[in-house]
Amino acid sequence: MEMMVRRIEEVRERIRYARKKGKVIGFVPTMGYLHKGHISLIRRAKEECDFVVVSIFVNPTQFGPSEDYNRYPRDIERDKKILQDEKVDLLFVPEVSEIYPEGYKTFVNVEKYSEILEGKFRPGHFRGVCTIVLKLLNIVQPDKSYFGWKDAQQLIIIKKMVEDLNIPVEIVGCETIREDDGLACSSRNVYLNREQREKALCLYKALKRIEEMIKKENVNDCEKLIAEGEKVIKKEGGVELQYLEIVRISDLLPVEKIEKDVIVLGAIKIGDVRLIDNLRIE
Repeated sequence: MEMMVRRIEEVRERIRYARKKGKVIGFVPTMGYLHKGHISLIRRAKEECDFVVVSIFVNPTQFGPSEDYNRYPRDIERDKKILQDEKVDLLFVPEVSEIYPEGYKTFVNVEKYSEILEGKFRPGHFRGVCTIVLKLLNIVQPDKSYFGWKDAQQLIIIKKMVEDLNIPVEIVGCETIREDDGLACSSRNVYLNREQREKALCLYKALKRIEEMIKKENVNDCEKLIAEGEKVIKKEGGVELQYLEIVRISDLLPVEKIEKDVIVLGAIKIGDVRLIDNLRIE
């Protein structure tokens, strides 16, 4: 049986068959151009579920007019081979017209959470993310769906949407997977040349410096911590710091002092490549 399907009805048919056999359904939504981070999500889903579905869909509604929708890396044959090697049960690769047919008008937004941090720099981004994730959850109807902590704000917003809308799925957050040098795995890393890639490490170094100050130097004043992190980034020429903030995981609001369950989030731009990273402070 062909692993890859393109129609919603085909997905539903396969899921109905798997459910009849009593299988637990796991789902990993992606935009493709798969890397080690995606593979870690798939492997976690394989460990915990009996039937694993992966979707590949570069979602146009989460890209702004000046963003990289048209040049976002795509290679379905490469991705399909990776997923076959990982023994994924079903791959859903819809056309845009299958997801957003003519006359489509409905969007989902998690207010307040979506306008800050990434949302400030990418207006409408999370409206697009929530809409596509909700649609895919409705199509697949999985028991568990897997997302990386690398996109921490996205994960927190999706958990909030699922809770608020009573969607019967468990959202599982998985650890950020990094390259050997510490750079967080991202499909956009392919845009970086060697020099830019070295510069890109400044964000991770800033996060680690903040962590060191908290854990080894007992600094808990967030203003001081952020100032020190900013210094690390600004030392690296040719890097634009867009934000560096320490917020509560529960509601993404900034904190003045380090408390339980906070996360340091940052975004930088190198040329026209935008990268995000974060570190949870346990």
